[in-house]
Amino acid sequence: MMKAYKTEIYLNDKQIHKVNNTIGVCRFLYNAFIDYNKELYEKDAKFCSGMDFDKYVNNELSLEKPWIKNVSSKARKKLIMNAENAFKKFFKGEAKYPRFKKKNRQDVKVYFPKNNKTDLEVERHRIKIPTLGWLVLKEKGYIPTKGTVSSCTIEQKAGRFYISVLVKEEAVPTHEMLNAEGLGIDLGLRDFAILSDGRTFKNINKSVRIRKIEKKLKREQRSLSRKYEHYKKLSKTGGETTTNQRKNLNKNIGRVQKIHLRLTNIRNAYQAYVIREVTKTKPLFITLENLNVKGMMKNKHFSRVIANQKFYQFKTNLKHTCRKLGVELREVDRFYPSSKLCSKCQTKKLKLSLSERTFICDRCGHTMDRDENAAINLEQAPTYTVLT
Repeated sequence: MMKAYKTEIYLNDKQIHKVNNTIGVCRFLYNAFIDYNKELYEKDAKFCSGMDFDKYVNNELSLEKPWIKNVSSKARKKLIMNAENAFKKFFKGEAKYPRFKKKNRQDVKVYFPKNNKTDLEVERHRIKIPTLGWLVLKEKGYIPTKGTVSSCTIEQKAGRFYISVLVKEEAVPTHEMLNAEGLGIDLGLRDFAILSDGRTFKNINKSVRIRKIEKKLKREQRSLSRKYEHYKKLSKTGGETTTNQRKNLNKNIGRVQKIHLRLTNIRNAYQAYVIREVTKTKPLFITLENLNVKGMMKNKHFSRVIANQKFYQFKTNLKHTCRKLGVELREVDRFYPSSKLCSKCQTKKLKLSLSERTFICDRCGHTMDRDENAAINLEQAPTYTVLT
């Protein structure tokens, strides 16, 4: 069984310089692959594969730009193959046309495979990486020392470095005693999750803590925007930016990235807490609704709020936890009227506006909170799809 572990690492100045150089070269090759295929298609209507482009880099491009060969060849090749996969998804209609990677987006990961027996050795507090040597781990004892590490990736976010390690472990069968009852979860914007057993998890994005951080982010983004506008005016008038101005710009970019990272960590930690609480009771099954998130995002008034809820990430993480515990995760069709059905007599209500927060059945008079009623209907859904 392959399992991934991600944690923060500490690097010395020499290692930081080498990782940053590798990230820069990989980003350049990714963009060069997209640009090369664009020109090739416009000229001869052909496509260059990742393997052919790697040969072109080794035999021709590296002669013009010798600094390409200063970094790991496996890291270079891995990112070129990632670019090829991005094109394949575009050809299949699964994704949009590949975009160029920008320096400030920090979405480039450096790949390190296990070439020798001594590579990727793991100790309690450190790990050995090819061409980098020993790296100190922030979380001591988090990565298992008994398993076999096959590969790893290193990424940089807001001045911090993180390592993701793929470890091969022996599968240990779990025999959890599950309850006889299931659980329905209704995800929403007013509250994050409403459970059929009456529990409610609030929307953390409405908390004072998040709002203060978002207010700080707004100020930093406004300050950064003013700097960019000022430099644009200077370039139009023929002026030049000084070294101190560039330093201030980079500092401002770093502050924005740190705030974004902090918000992401808080939201991820809260989702992990919700999943822990949901699966703690070990229900027989858990039922979710297949939300049309892409369609919901088209509403300009709620798009940012919906994006901050991270519904897809919640479903993915919940699926992983349910698989580990042996809980069956069900998904109901998006057209199933969970909000309009009465959870007591199953009578469908013809009209139900978003402003009606209390469900009142026209037939039996059953009165209940709208979201809790939907969660019970999800638990009682007769047709569903089991997520594996």
